[in-house]
Amino acid sequence: MNSLNRTNASVKTYTERIIQFGEGNFLRAFANWMIHEMNKKADFDAGVVAVQPIDQGLIKMLNDQDGLYTLYLNGIKNGEAISEHEIIDCIQRGINPYENHSDYLATAENPDLRFVISNTTEAGISYNAGDILEDAPQSSYPGKLTALLYKRFQTFGGASDKGLILIPCELIDKNGDNLKRIILQYAADWNLGEEFVEWINEDNIFCNTLVDRIVPGYPRDKMDAITEELGYKDNLVVEGEQFHLWVIEGPASVKEEIPAEACGLNIVFTDNMEPYRTRKVRILNGAHTTLVPVGYLYGIDKVRESLEDEVVGNYLKNTIFNEICPTLDLSQEELNQFSNDVLDRFRNPYLEHALISISLNSTSKFKTRVLPSVLEYIKRKNSLPQGLLFSLASLISFYKGKRNGEAIALKDDASALEFFATQWANGYQASIVKATLANTDFWGTDLSAIEGMVEAVSMHLEAIETKGMQKALQDFIKK
Repeated sequence: MNSLNRTNASVKTYTERIIQFGEGNFLRAFANWMIHEMNKKADFDAGVVAVQPIDQGLIKMLNDQDGLYTLYLNGIKNGEAISEHEIIDCIQRGINPYENHSDYLATAENPDLRFVISNTTEAGISYNAGDILEDAPQSSYPGKLTALLYKRFQTFGGASDKGLILIPCELIDKNGDNLKRIILQYAADWNLGEEFVEWINEDNIFCNTLVDRIVPGYPRDKMDAITEELGYKDNLVVEGEQFHLWVIEGPASVKEEIPAEACGLNIVFTDNMEPYRTRKVRILNGAHTTLVPVGYLYGIDKVRESLEDEVVGNYLKNTIFNEICPTLDLSQEELNQFSNDVLDRFRNPYLEHALISISLNSTSKFKTRVLPSVLEYIKRKNSLPQGLLFSLASLISFYKGKRNGEAIALKDDASALEFFATQWANGYQASIVKATLANTDFWGTDLSAIEGMVEAVSMHLEAIETKGMQKALQDFIKK
């Protein structure tokens, strides 16, 4: 059986216009797939040079396959469960700067280069005071990038049209701003001069981004069947879900250079990404956190099964549309679309998310993902969001550590586990709710001071403890 490469596959070659730091599963299933789509449908003609950002990586394996790999997209698409696959051909070659540093710096001399994309993990955009310009290469990603940009600045004499658009995908807030800040720090440390600093500030565009696609990665347990289906050997098969979202914050000129709209890609160009970040945290992450204690205590183990259950599924849908969405400032159409996409993602038959695994650090997750919706709902509606408070009551019950008499593998900070162990030591008592809501270490504020909050959560917790979760939730839904 042949191995996948450009000799054995009918693929195209593209102009190298993108340098990409990172060759892992996420970028290949996310950004590279979108570049591939724009190449096919909009003549983007954007080839990628993938750079290995750390000394251990996949570049040799990628080069062995001439940059090619097979992407499987599995999930709900247009209301149907679909699995589809194709060969992605936008990566033209890979470079390991630890072995071929001169080849790495030579990419700066390419007049066609226009974009920099990266995903070097959350820790990748960091400053290392030990990096110097003469390193081959620097240890940090921003250090490597600064050296590349300086080489480009020198090669083209600081020409304004040779600046780049930098689109980091690392999962940190203000990733573009932070990347630029560190590059300017290196410019100062290395005495690269005011003209270089001016070129960075005036002629290079650093975008902040929000990325969203679940990428399980290499399907090791299914590779025998996949290889038989494909008819060729591919050591870099990657799986992702159908849903994708890329929010890019930058000037309007960036949108003009990326033909996403013509390809139907879910790429949002904006001058303010905060509403989209808030939407993701409150609807996607918030729905996960809201669901976990309710679904698990109901007797369900998986996210998908929760959505398929009529009672739990209706509870979650009602809570999202009636209590979370009204706290957000985007259009109703955008909120409804995103919410329905989230529910489809939860129903994905190709991905199995265990509720117990999502329960890790549920107290801090509730604070950041759900509590803002609770407080904003109260502020806007002057009433209590009972669905979200039912989840809070369920969370308190969850931390009792028992489901149908069996122990729950609770995982949280030691202080949180100790607090709930103390509260539940003598069984259910009304005081548990007051103590939990008043715990400012959990919430950053005294929730027990909010009018009606203790009474509402106590009512829900009492129903859960006396009737059991199934009857309590069924009765709640009827109301």
